[in-house]
Amino acid sequence: MLCDVPFEVKKAEPALFAAPAYAGPAPRRAAPRHPGTQLVRAVMQLAGGQAEILRHAERPWASVTFSGARHTLVLRFAGAEGCAAGEAFVAALADHEFTLRGQLVADAAVTAVVHDLLPEPCMVVDAELLLLEEA
Repeated sequence: MLCDVPFEVKKAEPALFAAPAYAGPAPRRAAPRHPGTQLVRAVMQLAGGQAEILRHAERPWASVTFSGARHTLVLRFAGAEGCAAGEAFVAALADHEFTLRGQLVADAAVTAVVHDLLPEPCMVVDAELLLLEEA
């Protein structure tokens, strides 16, 4: 039987299991961010911090020479100040130069805008952005 086999217990040398000397905390590295996260932050900055993201969807996109993703965002701007920021966002989006690590914004377009005045001014903006991976 397995339990009847004699075996010998050896003590391990303490140096083999000793913890290494503490050298302080490890240096912090900037965690690589997903391109979608980078894009959302850049869009919110362009919106002046006045937008609320209602929806964000991402679909893979590829051509013969490029690959990336198409992002669809729905933003809500509330109040008179928010609507003013929304109007500025709509005017600036198509020509804005985004700076995203490892990505190129090849196309940015507003696909729909809905204004409501009651009970308070509100603006909902649909936008599509095509991100391509930089080579």
